[in-house]
Amino acid sequence: MTSTAGGAAQLLAISDLHIGYPENRALVERMRPGTDDDWLLVAGDVAETVADVRWTLKTLAGRFRKVVWVPGNHELWTHPSDPVTLRGVARYDYLVELCRDLGVTTPEDPYPVWDGPGGPVAVVPLFLLYDYSFLPAGCATKEQGLAYAQGTGIVCTDEYLLHPDPYPSREDWCRARVAETERRLAELPDGLPVIPVNHYPLHRHPMDVLWHPEFAMWCGTDLTADWHRRFRVHTMVYGHLHIPRTTVHEGVRFEEVSVGYPREWRKRSGEPGRLRRILPREGEER
Repeated sequence: MTSTAGGAAQLLAISDLHIGYPENRALVERMRPGTDDDWLLVAGDVAETVADVRWTLKTLAGRFRKVVWVPGNHELWTHPSDPVTLRGVARYDYLVELCRDLGVTTPEDPYPVWDGPGGPVAVVPLFLLYDYSFLPAGCATKEQGLAYAQGTGIVCTDEYLLHPDPYPSREDWCRARVAETERRLAELPDGLPVIPVNHYPLHRHPMDVLWHPEFAMWCGTDLTADWHRRFRVHTMVYGHLHIPRTTVHEGVRFEEVSVGYPREWRKRSGEPGRLRRILPREGEER
């Protein structure tokens, strides 16, 4: 583990930058830390092409003391517009090496320890995917859930562009990632709080407000439903839903930190692209 945050630092977070939209790219161009010691957590869906991911993370890594990245589903797409045609695990590994070249922390690296205001706390970047266990009401199997989603017209583009190679399915890849991550989390020092950063929430409750509940199938896994209790979670940081908000579940704070698409953020009253402060919490400044 590393420990590098200064006493005046902030731990900030953002996700779903989707910089393929010029308006969102402009938001990234304007993003700045509040202090020289600020860290930034980037919870996935930067872009669909490797070139755009590289530009974004290089830009942010040049401004923030530390940048932590986890993949969203969009980075893992093998998109027709991307000259990098790698699929599945090979694509993920390629992105990890890209991040390492830029000095950006990934789920494959040692977990850094934030020792600024509100710390110490382990910042734990995760890559877990989903396994279709968040099924629509009345559906008992993945096949039933997909049939229902197809009937409503709400089918995630992952079904066409996110390949699990060499795993036989995305759910098999998910289960392998969950097992390996559980092992690593169990090795953390006893008593050290953690801030997991994942593209998807670790628990299903944030899906309660989805306009299209069937989309929850592509939003996580029941395998992590108790992780906020098992691993002394301080705050869970996620994105993907494009519904930025704070919820509290069983005493644990869940922060959805998405920017989303321009058509979504233009409807909100707040400043678009504003970085969410995870630490220090109000009253914890020192």
